[in-house]
Amino acid sequence: MDALYLSDCYLTEFEATVEAVTDDRFVILDKTAFYPNAGGQPNDLGVLVRDGDEYPVVHVRKMDDQVSHEISDPGLMVGDFVTGRIDWDRRYLFMRSHTACHVLSAVINKETGALITGNQIGEEKTRVDFSLKDFDRSQIKSFEEKANEIIDQKIPVEIKILPAKEALKIPSIVKLKMELPEMEEIRIIDIVGFDAQACGGTHVQNTGEI
Repeated sequence: MDALYLSDCYLTEFEATVEAVTDDRFVILDKTAFYPNAGGQPNDLGVLVRDGDEYPVVHVRKMDDQVSHEISDPGLMVGDFVTGRIDWDRRYLFMRSHTACHVLSAVINKETGALITGNQIGEEKTRVDFSLKDFDRSQIKSFEEKANEIIDQKIPVEIKILPAKEALKIPSIVKLKMELPEMEEIRIIDIVGFDAQACGGTHVQNTGEI
């Protein structure tokens, strides 16, 4: 399965073939731009369209190496040719929030050495948890100011795929408290000249979009 969202976060429409359907509502495609619920980032919503008929996608989840699209109405069959359309407003909101999380976590990591212990991106608010040894509320304003400076600089954000051995040599590439699972390649979100983090989520192309 070709996960198009990993290479192009701005892709909102794509064409694909249905490879499997379970219980008339869980659809596997040969390729998809729909982001599954993962890494604290909620899944995309949208529609799959076949011959003018729309099938709303109400949930997307990762199952082993496949992405399962839950549709609200039955009707799609194996072999069907469909067009997928992403709810762009929702996707772009999460892209902006996710990149903002990277900026803030990088600032806090550089200042305190704290790692991320949890996070949840949402439509109304976003939360990031840190392994701070000492929490000083007076630091919050300083963290915010430094993060806003990075945002105002409109720094390019690039997606890179590197062999794991090479990627893990990059300082502070992993800012999670937990260890990364073993993998041959690591996808990196590089805020050029400021921060690089291992991440499978969707992001904006420069910090000015935040």
